[in-house]
Amino acid sequence: MIFTKMHGLGNDYIYVNCIDQCIENPSQVARFVSDRHFGIGSDGLVLILPSEVADFRMRMFNSDGSEAEMCGNAIRCVGKYVYDNGLTDKLNIKIETLAGIKTLDMTLDNGKVSLVKVDMGEPILKPADIPVDSDTDLFVSQPVEIDGVTYKVTCVSMGNPHAVTYVDDVMKFPLEIVGPKMENHKLFPRRINAEFVQIIDRNTLKMRVWERGAGETMACGTGACAVLVASVLNNVSDRKATIKLLGGDLHIEWNDADNHVYMTGPAVKVFDGQIDI
Repeated sequence: MIFTKMHGLGNDYIYVNCIDQCIENPSQVARFVSDRHFGIGSDGLVLILPSEVADFRMRMFNSDGSEAEMCGNAIRCVGKYVYDNGLTDKLNIKIETLAGIKTLDMTLDNGKVSLVKVDMGEPILKPADIPVDSDTDLFVSQPVEIDGVTYKVTCVSMGNPHAVTYVDDVMKFPLEIVGPKMENHKLFPRRINAEFVQIIDRNTLKMRVWERGAGETMACGTGACAVLVASVLNNVSDRKATIKLLGGDLHIEWNDADNHVYMTGPAVKVFDGQIDI
């Protein structure tokens, strides 16, 4: 298997051009390549495929082999991959995902893509569609109990489900304990990505993320988008903010005119390689 390792703010994946080669068991391959001791080392596997409805199609598998609907950091790297490798000469492209078709606008630096703005579409707020097992109209600042502690949680889907909780000090928060219990809470029938957020000011939010199927990662693009939407719903931020993650910053805007969320951030190639699978 010929591959490229790339990352968006340290959220790293193995990218495979499946226009030219075929991966027969991507779930198994994802588990193998993601292993940081016996494999290549990554948060998962991303396949780049042809599409009948967009310029390209993306499939994304977590490190545990489960397939996810979308990944904001990964889709930026898909844009960089297809442009830098000559699969397209367009700087505005559409990518088909399980969460719908996303539009990418790419910025060049010395002929290579360095920055990507992604139209992430409209946030999904109806609990049944996230999904959350709740009969509320919106799941905003709702109580969720874990180990006898009640957390106020706001849920948003950006094509994949997110639960956002505000904490006083995100770096001291016991993410490794609370994160997996939030991910697998009975309220969330398809599990959930859990974001824990510290409010710096109305234009700056600091977050850590426990990703469904991957554990803590350096960054989560859809999670950053969900954090901004949740923060607007809770009236703790403006509609445009910098989201500070362990791997760096993302710039997120929830546009009032079209109700779409826009994410802007870097995409970085690490290395090319080949491995027997």
